Amino acid sequence: MPPARGKSRTRSYDPAKTRAAVTAQFGQVRAAVGELTPAELALPTRLGDWTVRELVAHVCLAVGSVARNLRQPAPPRLEIALLDWPFATAPLASGIDDDTRALAAANDPAELLKRTAEELAEVLPSASDDRLVITRMGAMRLSDYLVTRCVELTVHTDDLVAATGVEIAYDRQALATATRLLADALAVKAPGGSVEVRVPPFAVVQCVEGPRHTRGTPPNVVETDPLTWLRLATGRTAWGEALEAAAVSASGERADIGTYLPVLS
Repeated sequence: MPPARGKSRTRSYDPAKTRAAVTAQFGQVRAAVGELTPAELALPTRLGDWTVRELVAHVCLAVGSVARNLRQPAPPRLEIALLDWPFATAPLASGIDDDTRALAAANDPAELLKRTAEELAEVLPSASDDRLVITRMGAMRLSDYLVTRCVELTVHTDDLVAATGVEIAYDRQALATATRLLADALAVKAPGGSVEVRVPPFAVVQCVEGPRHTRGTPPNVVETDPLTWLRLATGRTAWGEALEAAAVSASGERADIGTYLPVLS
C-alpha cells in the first residue's frame, strides 16, 4: 500500500459541507431507487454478478456504516489516514460482497434505504468531527470517513445510472470531494511532478517521476471531466478506452498514466 503519510499532503475538506454532501447524495439515490420496478431492481450491473438490488444494498451498507460505527465505543487511537483509504479497500472485497448479498436478500430496497437514512439522521448531527470510528480498515476520524462515503456514493450513483438508465442528480460537493480524493490518491501512487492531471473544475494534481514543471504550460498534461475521472480511478473505464472515446486528453511523452490506474479497486 503506498504510504499516505510523510511527504504527501492531505487536502482539507470542510466537515459541514461533507456531512451535507453525504446526506444529499444519499437522498438522490433513495429518491431514484424508490421509483424502480422489480424488473429494474433485477437488472445486471457492471459490478460482477451484482444486480441493482445488490448495488442498492451495498450503498446502504456503505452509508449505514456511519451510524453503526458511531454506536460503537470510540477506538483509542487513529490507525488509518484519509489517503490510506483508497489503497486499503481491495483486500476487504470478499467480506463486503458477503455482507452486501446478505443485506440484499433480507431487505426490501426502499425500506432499507429509509431505515438507513433515519439511522444516519439520528446519530450524525451530534457526533464530533474529530471523533474516531472503527471501520473495516481501522480507526479513522469521522470527518475523514465521511469523505470516503462521498466517494462510495458518487461512484455507485454512476453505477446505478449505468445499470438502469435512470437519471440521478449528483450533489456538487459530493462529486467534488470524490474527484479530489481520488486525484490525490493518484499523486500518492505515482509521486512526482512531471505530469499535471486536471479534472476541472475540482482538482489539479502533479504526479509521475521525472522533470518537475515550474512555470508556463506543462509539457505533460492529462485532462478529463469528473465522472470520467471517477470511472478511470475505479476501473470502470480503461485508460485506452477513454482515450479512444476522446473522454480524456493526454499530451506529452509522459502523459500516459494508464499504468497507475485504477487507484481504487
